[in-house]
Amino acid sequence: MPPPPFPILFITATRIGDAVLSSGLIRRLSEEVPGARFTIVAGPAAAPLFEDVPGLEEIIRFEKSRDGGHWIRLWNQVRRRSWGLVVDLRGSAISGLLNRRKRAVYRRSPGVPVHKVIEAARVLGLQEDPPAPYIYVGEAAARKAAGLVAGEGPILAMGPAANWVGKTWPVERFAQVAIQLLGAGGPLEGGRLMVAGGPQDAGVLPTLRAVAPRGRFIDLVGKVDLVTLHAALGSARLFIGNDSGLMHLSAAAGAPTLGLFGPSDERLYAPWGPRGRVLRGARSLDQIRTLDPDLSQAICHMMDLSVESVVGAAKRLVLETG
Repeated sequence: MPPPPFPILFITATRIGDAVLSSGLIRRLSEEVPGARFTIVAGPAAAPLFEDVPGLEEIIRFEKSRDGGHWIRLWNQVRRRSWGLVVDLRGSAISGLLNRRKRAVYRRSPGVPVHKVIEAARVLGLQEDPPAPYIYVGEAAARKAAGLVAGEGPILAMGPAANWVGKTWPVERFAQVAIQLLGAGGPLEGGRLMVAGGPQDAGVLPTLRAVAPRGRFIDLVGKVDLVTLHAALGSARLFIGNDSGLMHLSAAAGAPTLGLFGPSDERLYAPWGPRGRVLRGARSLDQIRTLDPDLSQAICHMMDLSVESVVGAAKRLVLETG
């Protein structure tokens, strides 16, 4: 006899990257809680990540409003249900206003900053064995991804965009890296170039398409949903990208992932897992903050990261994961 349903309200992040980094908690709950049934609350950008979660009952797209009315709207959507567990990674007060048996709420911890995967694991007391990020991929998404990456030769995947110009390495440098890695004598010689991003990132395509051999360019910029994109990234021999949701999707898919960092903290946001690496230029985050204390200026803080250092790190990662 199947176990009775155990309803779980899981409130996760607005941004794709943070939602990916905490996604392993859903897998752990799915595997260890008999009858787990999920209602997942996520920002509109991150919500599609969870469409293939087993036991999914509903995804609530949580849009913030300046007056704070989004919490009232959410409460009205979920207050009539009796919950077995409420997991709130946003640290709000909503769980105290709901009918629930148990709750687990994020609370900021003092001390040395820890990686966001560990920070999320603390909410369920799993910090000693933090669940790795995990995105469920259904059969339809897996088939679609397989069709997109079908072909010969290793795939170099690139995520050249980010949510702020400050942490966006110039696309022309990505192109130079691709030439060296895919060209004669490169570790991915004869391979294909995959470029990933959202619809707003289409401006990077001409520069990168120009350096890919004819018929060896895979355009996934704004073309597919997040789950399919995640599955496609799992076929990459190497991913190189800025600190972004795409970088975390790649690492979660198991691809060797080289994250390029400048004005963000790798202690918190390094690509998770043994196949992830971080590279930054000569300046530390603290040094960058002396010039841009609020990390808000519309200037690129990645110019001290050279093409040569990225190529070298990429070659090492290919060797280490061969």
